[in-house]
Amino acid sequence: MSSFVQPPTTVDEFLQRVSQEYDDLSKRLKAIAHHVEANRDHLGLEGVQALADQCGVQPSAIVRFAKHFGFSGFSEMQRMFRDGLAEQISPGRAYSLRLRDVIESGAPSLKPEQIADEFINGSIAGMQQLRQALEGGEFARAVDMLAKTQAIWIAGSRRSFPIAVYLDYALQHTDKRIGMFSGLGNMHLGQIRSVQRNDVLIAISFSPYAEETVEVANLARQRGAKMIAITDSRMSPLAREADSVLLVQDSETFGFRALSATMGLAQSLFVALAYRLELSYIPTTEPGASNTD
Repeated sequence: MSSFVQPPTTVDEFLQRVSQEYDDLSKRLKAIAHHVEANRDHLGLEGVQALADQCGVQPSAIVRFAKHFGFSGFSEMQRMFRDGLAEQISPGRAYSLRLRDVIESGAPSLKPEQIADEFINGSIAGMQQLRQALEGGEFARAVDMLAKTQAIWIAGSRRSFPIAVYLDYALQHTDKRIGMFSGLGNMHLGQIRSVQRNDVLIAISFSPYAEETVEVANLARQRGAKMIAITDSRMSPLAREADSVLLVQDSETFGFRALSATMGLAQSLFVALAYRLELSYIPTTEPGASNTD
C-alpha cells in the first residue's frame, strides 16, 4: 500500500521538493522539472498539451510528474501556479511576449535604434525579475560565507567569463586571497591544487552549463571548499552542490542572452560584502591609489 504524498501548497515549496528529488526522476520528468522552473510565471495559463509539446513529452508524462509530487493531476498542479497570477505577472515574461510579437510580425527593417531599444528593455525586464525573485536568505548566506573566509576563488567560462572577471577585479579590493580559474593554458585543473578547506568558490554558469566550470566546482568541493553558485536553476549541476544558490534569469533578445541582471547580482554581492567588511573608499587622486569604481 503506497503512502500518501501531501502536495505542496506554494510554488516555492514545490520547486524545493523538485530540487530535492531531482536525482530520482526519470529523464522525461527531469526535462519537465527544468521547464517548469524556468517558466513558472506562466505555467498557470497553458494547457497540458501545450506544456507537453514544449517539454518534448507526452501529456501523460505531465500528469505523471504532477502525481509524483502528490497532486491529483495536472489541473491541481496548475491551480497552484495560477493562484496569485492575476496580482503580478513577471516583467521578464511580459517582455518576452512583446518581443515575440515583434519578431513574428515579420518586420524586415528594424532600425539600429529600435534594436538597441529592444536590448535595453530586455535588460530592464531581467533586472526587475531579479529584484522580485532574489532570495534574501540565500544572498545573506553568500555574503556571510565571503566575509568569513580568507580565500575566494572564482570560476566562470564562456558567457559567464565577464562576470568572473568583474568579481576578480572587485574582490581584489578586500584583504582576502583572490584566485580566478581563467582556463589560460588549460591550467585550471592545476590551479585546483591551491584550493584549501573552507576556501569559498564562486561558480558561475548557465544552461547548457560549461563543463570546465562544473569540473572545477566538483574538484573544489572534494578539497573541502564551500561554494556559492550563480546559476539559472535549482536543478543545475552547480546548484545541487552549492552551500548558497543565487538564481538569476537574464533576458534573451533576438537569440542573444543579456548579462545585465547577472552583472547587477555580482555587483550587489561585492557591495554587500564591502559594507559588511567596512571597506574604505580610496579616491584615485594620488599615484598608485586604488578605488572601487
